[in-house]
Amino acid sequence: MNKWISFDCYGTLVDWRTGMQNSLEIVAPNHGSALVALHRRIEGDIEMHEPYRPYREVLAESVRRMAAELHVVLNPGDEQVLAATLPFWPLYSDTNGALVELKKQGWKLAILSNVDRDLIAGTLNHFDIAFDLVITAQDVKSYKPADCHARRFLEISRVAPKDWIYAAVNRQYDLEAGHALGASCVWIDRDHETAEAAQFPLRHVFDMAGLCPIAAQHGQKPATLGV
Repeated sequence: MNKWISFDCYGTLVDWRTGMQNSLEIVAPNHGSALVALHRRIEGDIEMHEPYRPYREVLAESVRRMAAELHVVLNPGDEQVLAATLPFWPLYSDTNGALVELKKQGWKLAILSNVDRDLIAGTLNHFDIAFDLVITAQDVKSYKPADCHARRFLEISRVAPKDWIYAAVNRQYDLEAGHALGASCVWIDRDHETAEAAQFPLRHVFDMAGLCPIAAQHGQKPATLGV
């Protein structure tokens, strides 16, 4: 059966916050946490409002702008720290166990990520399963929340919307596009954010383990009582 689950990678499967903070501490001791707090806004501005550039360059420019905003002085080359360390950022402890279980359930698994091919290659070595499909920003020359990743995924996978689950930590960057294209959306709310009224139907869990029973029940018809 051609049934698929697509994931965001960094934030959903990979603990990007720990990886990024530890990396920034290397070049800006005692400022890692404050720099990370600026990351989503600054990187998002580059990805959404500026012409496409490779993610390696987006990371470098993000570091420059974060540091400038906090008046942190960087040495030449320090802006490359995130690209250099990203392939080594840790997975969340529940990631591999859940992915193995989903494979056992018969799901094909995909990653849709705002990253370059060479950067995610290192990350893929940390998983206990092989993903069936990986689509990067480099492949589509676009960054989420634009829907180019999701559309390319549908083009390649040929999955019917009823057989597609999109699981991600970020509603704006992933789940809105997924929902618009017909996916069943599961919010992996790792940060336990305040649940605002959703603009579209989704399942709400707090970790990858919570996804497994949803996936197991997906598409099943409700049991009927005998009369």
